[in-house]
Amino acid sequence: MTPDILIREDTGPIARLTLNTPQKLNALSMDMLAALQGAFDDIAATPDIRAVILSGAGKAFCAGHDLKEMTAARQSEDGGKAAFKTLFDRCAKMMLTIQKMPQPVIAQVHGIATAAGCQLVASCDLACAADDTRFGVNGVNIGLFCSTPMVALSRNIPRKQAFEMLTTGAFITAERARELGLINRVAAPDQLAAETEGLAETLAAKLGVAMKIGKQAFYEQLHMPIKQAYAYTGDVMVENMAYRDTEEGISAFLEKRPPDWSQ
Repeated sequence: MTPDILIREDTGPIARLTLNTPQKLNALSMDMLAALQGAFDDIAATPDIRAVILSGAGKAFCAGHDLKEMTAARQSEDGGKAAFKTLFDRCAKMMLTIQKMPQPVIAQVHGIATAAGCQLVASCDLACAADDTRFGVNGVNIGLFCSTPMVALSRNIPRKQAFEMLTTGAFITAERARELGLINRVAAPDQLAAETEGLAETLAAKLGVAMKIGKQAFYEQLHMPIKQAYAYTGDVMVENMAYRDTEEGISAFLEKRPPDWSQ
């Protein structure tokens, strides 16, 4: 029996997705992109799931796109252009889905996260990494500038540091990634899963509808002029205040008791 390339395990309100092609360093092949897209779409439609952890099997989180698959695509009459366009379009759709889905997604990173693998970390809402993890957008070293990974990376870390990574192809450490804002937390390898799960449990305990509306607003307002952002988020807060569970949460806080949320 062929093992699943993506494993999903639900534990209460937390879904864990594990990239499961360790022999390929969990490369983002067309099949892997399809599996991720399907899993994210399904989770997004499952309100009982409140948080998602994304990890990788084997010795690495994700080494980017499947270069052997890309090389094989070059044998077509157009030199692979149509296949490459499909690949990058599907990858972009999957990355955007992470930010559009209502649940926060946490990358649990170990080993290496390179090229589109680094893009995947940058696209997640939060990230925890083992202290010996290395991050890079190394395509320039083989003559392929990491243009699509650049989109997510440059929206996570300062401009000059992103450009240095993209043009030198050099790795950065987990601690440097945390300093730059690519990841949130660094843990010893044997503590990484517990650190990530603890963060997921904290998020999963929040009011789901508030997390949903807040996550959407977070990404929407980022690209607005400040005056428009305040007007938009003000409307979001008005909507949030109208929820029965928000009223209960405020009452519980004032009365110094746990909230009795309906969802």
